[in-house]
Amino acid sequence: MREIVVIGGGAAGLMAAGTAAGQGARVTLLEKNPKVGRKLAITGKGRCNVTNNCDVPTVLANVPTNPRFLYSALGGCSPADVIAFFEQEGVPLKTERGGRVFPQSDRALDIVDALYRWVRRAGVKLVHAEAERLLLENGGAVGAAAGGQEYRADAVILATGGASYPLTGSTGDGYRFAKAAGHTIVHARPSLAPLVAAGDTCRKLMGLSLKNVQITVLEDGKKVFTDFGEMLFTHFGLSGPLVLSASAHMRHFGSRVYRVEIDLKPALDEKTLDKRLLSDFEKHKNSDFINALGDLLPRKLIPVVVELSGIDPRCKVHSVTKQGRAALRRTLKTFPAEVTGARPISEAIITAGGVSVKEISPKTLESKKCRGLYFAGELIDVDAYTGGFNLQIAWATGRLAGRSAAEG
Repeated sequence: MREIVVIGGGAAGLMAAGTAAGQGARVTLLEKNPKVGRKLAITGKGRCNVTNNCDVPTVLANVPTNPRFLYSALGGCSPADVIAFFEQEGVPLKTERGGRVFPQSDRALDIVDALYRWVRRAGVKLVHAEAERLLLENGGAVGAAAGGQEYRADAVILATGGASYPLTGSTGDGYRFAKAAGHTIVHARPSLAPLVAAGDTCRKLMGLSLKNVQITVLEDGKKVFTDFGEMLFTHFGLSGPLVLSASAHMRHFGSRVYRVEIDLKPALDEKTLDKRLLSDFEKHKNSDFINALGDLLPRKLIPVVVELSGIDPRCKVHSVTKQGRAALRRTLKTFPAEVTGARPISEAIITAGGVSVKEISPKTLESKKCRGLYFAGELIDVDAYTGGFNLQIAWATGRLAGRSAAEG
């Protein structure tokens, strides 16, 4: 019977451990936290966006970094397979906007509990101890040391996650272990992270949450992303689901200029918006301009929009010119934020970068540098946009690594 050690009890590690045990291997899972699935329990605002209800080509189209590396993994574990797996494990799922799949209960813990029950049923031995180092002999991985003990094995699966959300245990240990085994680490950087903006516009609007807005990202003046949803102004810049999605498309801070434009009224085209403005202006024609926008905008946003429009806040509404109205329309449709960078990796949902895919076999996920060492999940240099695609990668690579390690 093959002995396997899995390091990391997150999404990829749990899938790898359960799969290997199901193939008849004797599996020890090392997890430093008192409970498994700590990061999984907080994903999707505690609801857990399990996967995306789409086909494999659509998953690959949502992976900007090294998508071809994932062909074999996704071929053996598609979104349909993931959905079937969790429903068989007693978690009914539902599909929401954009194909996002969630538990019907909206409880991420139901996903964690299902995985925990599954690995225990498969006979996985859980050890709550921090892995200190790999045991390396004769160019191969033969186990791991954790909590002052050595766990010998025929194969080791590294599934320690990246360096985002360090409080959940993703502290970059896996990079250290991979380096010790001779691997190259592609620079780890934040992806799906809040954005830092220049100037004081965002600070003035700190705490203001906007729903049903559209944002467009321009890279050196060229549109690279646009989507619709919810966002938040903060003391440093922009956050919220829409902004996190946008950040994954902003990969060249330092060498390119990024600008975010917010359409505050995406449901109204220019002509309809102009009619709406004329109607509001008629209603408030004898008021000061700054007091005429209360029906159109949240109170906190009004002085900032007025300032950006260039219209004198104290001029009477009936004296606002056609050009003034055009400037106001422009501000409402392309409210600007000059983005200078992303927040630190510790605040990112996903780490981009990781163990170079050139040094891992895509068919088995075994190291090309160190016999018996396998990789799964966020530790590998692949990452995706939001929508359940990153967890899909975790399940697929976890399953392939577990199966390959068990088969040897």
